[in-house]
Amino acid sequence: MAKAKKLTKGQVRRIKANQAKKLSNKAEKIQWQDDELGEAQSGTVISRFGQHADIEADDGSIYRCNMRRSIDSLICGDKVVWRQGKQTEHSISGVIEAVHERSSVLSRPDVYDGVKPIAANISQIIIVSSVLPAFNADIIDRYLVAAENTGIEPIILLNKIDLFTEENQKEIEQQLDIYRDIGYRIIYVSNKTQAGIEQLKAQLQNNTSIFVGQSGVGKSTLTNSLMPNLSVHTQEVSENSGLGQHTTTVARLYHFAQGGDLIDSPGIREFGLWHLTPEQVCQGFIEFADHLGLCKFRDCKHQSDPGCALVAASLANQVHPKRLASFQKILNSLNENTLTSRFN
Repeated sequence: MAKAKKLTKGQVRRIKANQAKKLSNKAEKIQWQDDELGEAQSGTVISRFGQHADIEADDGSIYRCNMRRSIDSLICGDKVVWRQGKQTEHSISGVIEAVHERSSVLSRPDVYDGVKPIAANISQIIIVSSVLPAFNADIIDRYLVAAENTGIEPIILLNKIDLFTEENQKEIEQQLDIYRDIGYRIIYVSNKTQAGIEQLKAQLQNNTSIFVGQSGVGKSTLTNSLMPNLSVHTQEVSENSGLGQHTTTVARLYHFAQGGDLIDSPGIREFGLWHLTPEQVCQGFIEFADHLGLCKFRDCKHQSDPGCALVAASLANQVHPKRLASFQKILNSLNENTLTSRFN
């Protein structure tokens, strides 16, 4: 059998564009005249599927709706104005006519879509890490930068603490102590033993939160523990690669009976920051604030530059060396990534 030829990036782009066009044309076939639509009403985007979205009405009912072509962006958590059709057409029950201004939005860069929003109107970001797959401080730092640049409160959650061993617990606790010293809140939980679940529920109550993190850290399993009736699909960590498997494919919003909302987002292997400037990345490391602007040279790159205030602060134990190294690694990724100039 002949080996399948690998598609070029240009071919992949064209295929995606054609698929999007077909979806758009299919959605546009379902049209309503004004007299076929009910009164305008408010709603919340529960989930987004291509050219459609599931909208929750004020009474809690959910309707799948088309989007007006005038709507540039629609994501989970958006507050919208929509109108219900007097009859359902091919499972489509209405049309979204407008999107309210967002109080907050979490975004990430995408090769094809530019800066891609993930969720809107959230009040706290729960950065989920775990003992297995291996604890990853780099991706936590990247989410912290994103959170600080959007003004959304970040909370670090360590999952699967039932898998602690004497060796890995000491190493992970040392890293978590760095975040504690900066002032970040940390919650420990275990789905297996239910340790920390009640504390997590209290933290989520009366907030609109989003779970973010790598695939396999247990976000969907946590969602099941918090809301047992949902039965969200979950998978185990791959025994071959040690990496997490994708389970959530689209972001979806859930409600807590005791108050508060939760958005479960798809897991990722890494979280890019190509859309941020070096100055914005710097602002994301909040403990650097007292040292910014004190470097010998105004264009200091904070690497091996003479007179760098951040390097001096690290040597004086005023800034943790691991955080400085993480910061420098992110800056290097901006310089090395050919897509950075596209966003900035």
